[in-house]
Amino acid sequence: MEAVLWYVLTSTRGGENRIRILRTIDERPRNANKLAEKLDLDYKTVRHHLDVLAENDIVADSGDDYGAVYLPSDRVRNYWDTVEEIMETVE
Repeated sequence: MEAVLWYVLTSTRGGENRIRILRTIDERPRNANKLAEKLDLDYKTVRHHLDVLAENDIVADSGDDYGAVYLPSDRVRNYWDTVEEIMETVE
């Protein structure tokens, strides 16, 4: 999982926005629309990053597709020290 986190959050285009999304949903779970507003990003951009994060088991959603609320997955919580290290490295 550590290698996946480093890859998805630092080695790919969009890593910075994925970190911003992860940090924001760690503060408070949100749906894609609220994330787009909070981060001043296009809704489709946020949806793309959420899909990448979900495919890699970094975020989980609860609810239906449109109104789904996103939060860090249980699996990524077990590696939160790595997430924080990545966030510090990127800042």
